[in-house]
Amino acid sequence: GSRVSNGDCALAGAGEEPGSAPPASPESSSKEKGFSTGQQREGKPGIPRRSSIIKDGTKQKRERKKTVSFSSMPTEKKISSASDCINAMVEGSELKKIRSNSRVYHRYFLLDADMQSLRWEPSKKDSDKAKIDIKSIKEVRTGKNTDIFRSNGIYDQISEDCAFSIIYGENYESLDLVANSADIANIWVTGLRYLISYGKHTLDMIESTQDNMRTSWLSQMFSESDVDNLGHIPLCSAVQFIKDLNPGLKTNKIELKFKELHRSKEKSGTEVTKEEFIEVFHELCTRPEIYFLLVQFSSNKEFLDTKDLMMFLEAEQGMAHVTEEISLEIIQKYEPAKEGQEKGCLSIDGFTNYLTSPDCHIFDPEHKKVCQDMKQPLSHYFINSSHNTYLIEDQFRGPSDITGYIRALKMGCRSVELDVWDGPDNEPVIYTGHTMTSQIVFRSVIDIINKYAFFASEYPLILCLENHCSIKQQKVMVQHMKKILGDKLHTQSPNIEESYLPSPESLKGKILIKAKKLSSNCSGLEGDVTDEDEGAEMSQRVGKEGVEQQNSMTGKRFQLCKELSELVSICKSVQFKEFQVSFQLQKYWEVCSFNEVLASKYANENPGDFVNYNKRFLARVFPSPMRIDSSNMNPQDFWKCGCQIVAMNFQTPGLMMDLNIGWFRQNGNCGYVLRPAIMREEVSFFSANTKDTVPGVSPQLLHIKIISGQNFPKPKGSGAKGDVVDPYVYVEIHGIPADCAEQRTKTMHQNGDNPIFDESFEFQINLPELAMVRFVVLDDDYIGDEFIGQYTIPFECLQTGYRHVPLQSLTGEILAHASLFVHVAITNRRGGGKPHKRGLSVRKGKKSREYASMRTLWIKTIDEVFKNALQPIRDATDLRENMQNAVVSFKELCGLSPVANLMQCILAVSMRLVGPDNTPLVVLNLNDQYPTMELQGIVPEVLKKIVTAYDMV
Repeated sequence: GSRVSNGDCALAGAGEEPGSAPPASPESSSKEKGFSTGQQREGKPGIPRRSSIIKDGTKQKRERKKTVSFSSMPTEKKISSASDCINAMVEGSELKKIRSNSRVYHRYFLLDADMQSLRWEPSKKDSDKAKIDIKSIKEVRTGKNTDIFRSNGIYDQISEDCAFSIIYGENYESLDLVANSADIANIWVTGLRYLISYGKHTLDMIESTQDNMRTSWLSQMFSESDVDNLGHIPLCSAVQFIKDLNPGLKTNKIELKFKELHRSKEKSGTEVTKEEFIEVFHELCTRPEIYFLLVQFSSNKEFLDTKDLMMFLEAEQGMAHVTEEISLEIIQKYEPAKEGQEKGCLSIDGFTNYLTSPDCHIFDPEHKKVCQDMKQPLSHYFINSSHNTYLIEDQFRGPSDITGYIRALKMGCRSVELDVWDGPDNEPVIYTGHTMTSQIVFRSVIDIINKYAFFASEYPLILCLENHCSIKQQKVMVQHMKKILGDKLHTQSPNIEESYLPSPESLKGKILIKAKKLSSNCSGLEGDVTDEDEGAEMSQRVGKEGVEQQNSMTGKRFQLCKELSELVSICKSVQFKEFQVSFQLQKYWEVCSFNEVLASKYANENPGDFVNYNKRFLARVFPSPMRIDSSNMNPQDFWKCGCQIVAMNFQTPGLMMDLNIGWFRQNGNCGYVLRPAIMREEVSFFSANTKDTVPGVSPQLLHIKIISGQNFPKPKGSGAKGDVVDPYVYVEIHGIPADCAEQRTKTMHQNGDNPIFDESFEFQINLPELAMVRFVVLDDDYIGDEFIGQYTIPFECLQTGYRHVPLQSLTGEILAHASLFVHVAITNRRGGGKPHKRGLSVRKGKKSREYASMRTLWIKTIDEVFKNALQPIRDATDLRENMQNAVVSFKELCGLSPVANLMQCILAVSMRLVGPDNTPLVVLNLNDQYPTMELQGIVPEVLKKIVTAYDMV
């Protein structure tokens, strides 16, 4: 089903009661108010055509409900302080008032100039009744967290980020509102919270504290630059100053802002005063989305103290064991103002520095080093592998070059290919046979491999040797390898007593040769073996159409010398026949290579057998010879079946190489990634093509909010259209077919510097260990090229909370200062904060509960033992679900979403636990094993409900 994302805050099909202002039709809206309408996907206005880039065979429908998108700000001015919010509220905004039974009223809300009450119009009520006194407001609640929201028929169409509620009066009534954008909701929530805290003194308080730290810091820096004490500095110095503090800003944009300011003051000359410098810095370097985040945690101050920061780090960033000392360290590291460092206060500038620092990178630093068990058999790992490593362009006419090996090995590749042929002067050469590719000398390649083999990783390197040489030149190959590689070569015979290959840990620093090997009963100095010639397959197929067949060269044999055969130990190349034959006869040290087409056939027709086969044996998959342009196959198609060595054309950038590079980041980029347990365990069963949940694996809900973008460059290959960028973002999930999905934001027109998207997406991830998330930024108004940047990350490496995503170019280079600002929440993972519901099924009645089931193994003793475990597991499931339901009820009554923790709940209700004369209405008894709540006298009904719900927990 379609769902409206957080950026599109209109309500589709909302019912209107008599007396409510009718919503403007999309057509009239766009003419009268400058609204824009957009409808998701194929050929619809407002969204460009784009075919799916997920290889899933099925073309999923990607419809989005038609929505009306209002301009994102009530005024042109950037909101970056509490006084901006108060001013915007005095001017007023159109908000939707939500009532029970799906009723929606469009009303214009505004704050009285004396800041004593909140009014709305039109209304049937008298003007003095269509208002709420500010002093009667008990709480301002974000999201859809009241009974009226939850019981509303259009709940799913209301954006979480655009909804907020005002709780007021002695009976805790709620006024439930939906803004036209998340920005407008933030303005009202921020302003109202300040008014509740400071009443009529709000503006005095704001003026006394506002920007004090920033102003004093910038004043000090200005004074240091104004060495002659003239009271002004040259324009070029001021521009460079701001550029140094915010390197992503374009110089011409800073200059333009100063010139506009001078023009507005009718000032000539190019000197910049301190006040002008501070004003331009404030305008250009304040990110509103970070300001709103700061005030959300700052207890209505313009800075975070150590306790505020602790709450942020724990609730949002998922940091465990946070102390005030840790908070203080962060403040002293990132706060630029001396005053803030001394007082333990984090200003908007310090908070921005922190959020854009490596500490808030989306990639979990734990995965930057080897963090997986490296003592499993080799067959239990995915191995970063290269195809035709010697090529730097296409595989039919392209040049061969040793730089191909250098690049692959520096990128952490652990399996490279050498296609060796007889060369002149008795020196073997490497190139793609039967094609027009150029040649490189075998010896120089072995030299380079020796130099770079363990540059990026100490774990074993596999040389896939495709040998087409005469016996004479085979002996030359052996001499070169022995002389250059020496004792790095692993030539020890496999242990026939073992059932599995040795581990990467035990093979550190070793080079394995994968090639043909003479049979053990061959007594001579040479013998014949079957040929394994990918190049010949290709030359046969260029220009031909039709179904490709594996083993077309079966029967062709060639002579192999014993010395070369003896260099092959645990990676002996053999031809694959069928799974049942392999299960009975194949030795663990024998490796089969599969043409992409045949591997795809097995992946689709025998997925379970393929996974089981790969538990013991290494499988190498190479691209179809029809790919003469060296395009890449989707590695996920074969990883999902457990294939370890999926050979990629490293010289061809694009989606498939993004997936490969992203995937192997997760274990210190060492070239080895441990496969999921379900693909390793002897008795587990896993079918790669499952379209549903995976038995024995808990699915995860992934919430991603694309908040904003920073400093997007123009697409490299785009036509001449100035520096204008119209960006939009795709979030793609790559994994097993059940997980493949993509969602996109709306387009932000003519804003590549700091576009605010504010859109949330939700994905169910059924096999997290095989899933990847790819962020792609594209240009809607492109000529020739739409690609701006991308970042691909394994699901297991995501950090929850507020994170920056660094963008990379098509060829993998980091784009300077270009990033996405996102929020991530994941089921069962710390952090991710209040605004998101992380539980997979927060409330499940007994009928819809899923209980664990047992698969019969037909081994009587095992089946009997496990049969007895069924009832206790069922009881445990009921206990867990009942407890979760009770906790959710308590959180709802506290006005928080299911993701909140109990400490946040107690803090949220604490202000309600005290009567008007400061006498406690509820007391927490800490003497029992678990704290209990005890009522004191007569209390409001809503408090009774909260106490009852707490007792249920």
